[in-house]
Amino acid sequence: MIRRSRAKRKLNAEINVVPYIDVTLVLLIIFMVTAPMLTQGVDVELPQASAEPVETEDNEPLIVSVNAAGEYFVNLGEDEMRPRTADDIATSVGRILQVNPGKLLLVRGDRNASYEQVVRLMVLLQGVGAERVGLVTE
Repeated sequence: MIRRSRAKRKLNAEINVVPYIDVTLVLLIIFMVTAPMLTQGVDVELPQASAEPVETEDNEPLIVSVNAAGEYFVNLGEDEMRPRTADDIATSVGRILQVNPGKLLLVRGDRNASYEQVVRLMVLLQGVGAERVGLVTE
């Protein structure tokens, strides 16, 4: 009977991390693809500007948007995607400002919207009592 001499093998205590890296990269790609789809609101092309961000006391500023066609939108309730008239905007924003006078208002003007439309909106907001109105840029 021939005995084979078995070489003593050391126990391999290493963890193969390549599968974990693969899974992590796939998750990263999924999040990178889905993150832009999570933003809600009216599709406007914001102009480029270098400005400091505005400090807000409360979490949610009121955003009023103007698209390229000159239609107004406000991020209130379930009808955010419904165009509103200037009177509707004045009534809605006026009610909110009565409850919270220091509420921050942001105007998102499409880069293809006329300057006049954006200024009219800002004058309208100032007319209903908005103390602080900011412009959103990219």
